[in-house]
Amino acid sequence: MTKPTVLFVCVHNAGRSQMAAGYLRALAGDRVEVLSAGSAPKDRINPVAVAAMLEEGIDISANTPRVLTVEAVRESDAVITMGCGDACPIFPGKRYEDWELDDPAGQGIEAVRPIRDEIRRRVETLIAQVAPA
Repeated sequence: MTKPTVLFVCVHNAGRSQMAAGYLRALAGDRVEVLSAGSAPKDRINPVAVAAMLEEGIDISANTPRVLTVEAVRESDAVITMGCGDACPIFPGKRYEDWELDDPAGQGIEAVRPIRDEIRRRVETLIAQVAPA
């Protein structure tokens, strides 16, 4: 069986989608191929998102925001969007979910921790659905 590919998409690919990708890589290991992208990517990862993930023992500081491409969506089995609206192309037969999460941009660590914790809960549920142990 081929491993599933999951694509996380948010506007800037600097916070929510990067935290989700970090969790999926850490929690699912090599059972899942992980991609992340943004409809209007920033030039670097949100440093508060990096700090929040480091508290969990996950280092996303070397990640780079990437632009969303049609190819990334096409090669993914599941596409998880986070506030990017209609920017994501739709292909039949793919799993799409929209996770309504606050944007960590411009927020302090106290505000980002609950967003991070909710992302972890959702990623754990996603793993159980797409790549059960």
